[in-house]
Amino acid sequence: MGNEAKWEYFRVMYERYHRGGRKARQTLLDEFCVTTGYNRKYAIRLLNGLRPGKERERRPRGRKPRYGKQVISILTAVWEAAGYPWSVRLKALLPSWMPWMRKRYRLNQELEKELLAMSARQMDRRLQSQKREQKRKIYGRTKPGALLKHHIPVKTDSWDVQAPGFSEVDLVSHSGNSAEGEFAHTLNLTDIHTGGTESRALLGKSEIAVPQALNEIQAGLPLPGVGSGFR
Repeated sequence: MGNEAKWEYFRVMYERYHRGGRKARQTLLDEFCVTTGYNRKYAIRLLNGLRPGKERERRPRGRKPRYGKQVISILTAVWEAAGYPWSVRLKALLPSWMPWMRKRYRLNQELEKELLAMSARQMDRRLQSQKREQKRKIYGRTKPGALLKHHIPVKTDSWDVQAPGFSEVDLVSHSGNSAEGEFAHTLNLTDIHTGGTESRALLGKSEIAVPQALNEIQAGLPLPGVGSGFR
């Protein structure tokens, strides 16, 4: 039975089903399921639903809020000036920052209304790119590599060591707002047991500069290195 035939059959069966008594409805339901191949629960939902030919009323979907560049720019400025608070706290402090915003920006009632009406979730979405950039500034741009771990035995978890000679090495970038060109790095070597740290400044992180800095540090250590972990 095709879809059109099922629809016509359903329209006829719907009227018979609602005119019949309880026993008649059970018989009609069994017939309807066998003829259409519908699941019994689905068939009951159809026969007890809206009359065929009437569409179910659809709730109008609300429009997603749209915020202009000026609103996002002001929100970003407040977020940075307030010390990068999380979205729920940022929403709570916006009213108290209105005098600060009025002094620096041309706020009108519409802009103030949009800022105060913005939800914490929307703030998270609008500030997503700025948060990623701020995270890179705080935590640096060095990413752990996984390729060499399959070829070189490197221990990266916490070491339970009882003697000096086991160290941890960390390379931190100082690129500021831009990662273009050459910029300074700090190479830190920390002895896990004693906590002693040696640092060297590098321009770039080439395959020549990093080993030279490591060799220079190890040459000045009172004890020979036994093992190293990299972060």
